[in-house]
Amino acid sequence: MTFEEIIKNPFIWGLLLGLLIAGFILKNAIGSKIQLKREIKKLEATMRELQSHLNTQMKITATGSDSLSKDVDKLKAQNETLRVNLATLQSKPDKHEQRHFRIQDIAVSTMREQAPGFAGAWEKAMRQAEADMESAESGLSKLVRKVVPGLSYSGNRNTSSETSVIENQSDPS
Repeated sequence: MTFEEIIKNPFIWGLLLGLLIAGFILKNAIGSKIQLKREIKKLEATMRELQSHLNTQMKITATGSDSLSKDVDKLKAQNETLRVNLATLQSKPDKHEQRHFRIQDIAVSTMREQAPGFAGAWEKAMRQAEADMESAESGLSKLVRKVVPGLSYSGNRNTSSETSVIENQSDPS
């Protein structure tokens, strides 16, 4: 068989045409495989980058959460301390309130002695008690009171003059 006879054979033409088509398909498959490998490498690099970004973000979030948790714990402890201090301070009477209570106590004891006219006598007794407190809080009586704490705030009261004033106010004659 000669070359011309081989070329004229339809089987050979079909075989050549099939090999040509298979060659194009093989070339496209190899090109696609190379392109897919490049894309896979690119996607893997992107995935590694995203994973590192995610790890970094998770570390930052964990650090922030830990610091916030510590801050919350610290603030809870401060809140508890402040609550206890506030309760303690609220349970202690203020010095001003103590002084006012002592003044009223002295005034009430004075009123018991001079009971006929209550309103005017009450105001007079309050003024007298304030004067007694001021004199008791200054000078020698303050020193004695600090040294001997059992002494009360009783001072010299002019009960006879107060009684006469009250009696004059209560007698309508």
